[in-house]
Amino acid sequence: MKIVRRVGASPRERGSASGQSCPDIFELSNGDFAVIGREATAELDPELPLDAARADYERIVVITRETLLRAKRDIPES
Repeated sequence: MKIVRRVGASPRERGSASGQSCPDIFELSNGDFAVIGREATAELDPELPLDAARADYERIVVITRETLLRAKRDIPES
């Protein structure tokens, strides 16, 4: 599995020149997506809806609204 491309604007394009906060989204060679964001599993796990589940090896990650909105145009329809 490899990173094929960034989806959306780079952190620098979104104003993160310091490298302290760099949420990002990448498309992978197998068609999945990888996300860099703030780890928030402990905070949000109790808030999950009853029909949602998380495996022990999965984490809840938060990205900024701007990161996702600026990626929208690059996300494939299928």
